[in-house]
Amino acid sequence: MNIEQFRSRRVTRRVRFAVAIGAAVTACTNAPKSEQRVVVSAASAGTAYTVRDTTIVAAFDAAGVAAPIQQATLSTKLMGTVVEVLVKEGDRVTAGTPLLRIDARDLTAKSAQAAASITEAEAMQRDALTQANRIRALYADSVATRAQLDAAETGLARAQAGLEAARAVGSELSAVSSYAVIRAPFRGVVTKRYVDAGAFAAPGAPLVAIQDVSTLRITANATPEVARYVHRGQKLAATIESTALGATVEGVVPSLAGNMYTINALVPNGNGALLAGSTATLALPTGSRVALVVPAAAIVREGDLTGVTLRTAGGDERRWVRLGWSNGDVTEVTAGLHAGDQVVLPPPRLTASAEK
Repeated sequence: MNIEQFRSRRVTRRVRFAVAIGAAVTACTNAPKSEQRVVVSAASAGTAYTVRDTTIVAAFDAAGVAAPIQQATLSTKLMGTVVEVLVKEGDRVTAGTPLLRIDARDLTAKSAQAAASITEAEAMQRDALTQANRIRALYADSVATRAQLDAAETGLARAQAGLEAARAVGSELSAVSSYAVIRAPFRGVVTKRYVDAGAFAAPGAPLVAIQDVSTLRITANATPEVARYVHRGQKLAATIESTALGATVEGVVPSLAGNMYTINALVPNGNGALLAGSTATLALPTGSRVALVVPAAAIVREGDLTGVTLRTAGGDERRWVRLGWSNGDVTEVTAGLHAGDQVVLPPPRLTASAEK
């Protein structure tokens, strides 16, 4: 064999080897992702879970907003100078807590005048009652005339009316004076203070805003076909800013926007961890269907890919799958698995104390 023949054989072997590798790469690349497998180990740690057909309640995710259960912007009926603002934004207050004070010295003076008027009217009413009783006795003994009795009764009625009028003025001034101190109508968080000390408060002008976020109300819209499966008191799955939780339906009412229904659901928020105004979704049931579900712990994520560890007779291997509906505990697999397949659940993580 000469040198030229030896070189020709080496080139031929290299071409055949490159073609074989290219064919293998092409075959792997063209395979569907759901069928791509990567061997992990002969038997990885964890327990096996057998995938079965499961009847699940199909749901429609209706987008909405989580609003506070109560919110109010407080104002006053008075016109005067703000003397003191007692709270700051973010302060937590209880019902009845003073939030703001308005100068009401003129009302104090008027209240004193009203109290004096009530005292005078009470004295006049007592005097008129005494006079009427005296004339009644004289009239019974035929000493006083009918005209004198009528005059005494009229004087008593006028005195009684004057007393009631004076008391009404006092009650009105007392009610108006209560607007000099703005109090929290319910327990909540101060979200906005519109004025500072020295500002002028006018009737109806906003002074302080407060929200009760101990419970959040999720409001979402749905079509009649979806709304007919929802009723008051029903428990629904919900999410607020990617946090899965439970919600209770407060009511289902017709919406103002065409052929739609508004669904309100309440979510407890006693610790205030969830923020009002966050985006939210309600999982509205639309019937039931059969699906393959796996525990959420079995899902493996690598970038945008989702998969599971599949247990086979030849060892454990990675199987990329397509996911569907999820409630946080279990997740639907729409492609990549079949009933009877076994997926591996990773062992629970040990706490720091257990590891020690």
